[in-house]
Amino acid sequence: MGQVNVTVNNRLYSVGCDDGEEAQVQRLSQVLDGRMRELAALVGQVGEARLMLMTALTLADDLETVQGEIAAMRAELEALREQQKTAEGGADALVGLAQRLEDIAARLETS
Repeated sequence: MGQVNVTVNNRLYSVGCDDGEEAQVQRLSQVLDGRMRELAALVGQVGEARLMLMTALTLADDLETVQGEIAAMRAELEALREQQKTAEGGADALVGLAQRLEDIAARLETS
């Protein structure tokens, strides 16, 4: 089990994590610290717990927004895949029609 010391809002915390995840925990704590600093600059030091809550809410809002964008992109991708299938079906129909026209032309030439 890994152990990482991180600093958030000028306070040192010791955080446990799985081995190999130490660098990610450090990066995430830096994101958290940066967001807390931004909020503290806007609203002042309103208390550690309240500032942490406000930061968590803004990060949760960001996450929800991104998840909505991903869902919309997935729906758009699925619609494009359906359009591609329709277009491929149309192309197959055109190939079949062209083959039938060639067969008719060949019969007319032999007549």
